[in-house]
Amino acid sequence: MASLDWSQCAAVESVPGKVSGAWVLKGTRMPVSAIFENLEAGASVDDIMEWFDGLNREQVKAVIEFAARSLDTPPALAHRQ
Repeated sequence: MASLDWSQCAAVESVPGKVSGAWVLKGTRMPVSAIFENLEAGASVDDIMEWFDGLNREQVKAVIEFAARSLDTPPALAHRQ
């Protein structure tokens, strides 16, 4: 996956000392990468919601939508934003 500027996604946060500063769903310890790893392995959003307690469906959807929108942006425009 292309490197995304997760600081532009309101549904996530990176806190030094929390999950080694990885981007996580805000208010959780769920790394953004774990969402995509599970989706890539064939899981659905419903599966992820069932497997990981404390997740907010809207946050998960926001992360997926942010990634999709970011990947739709041509590289030349992505650097200017």
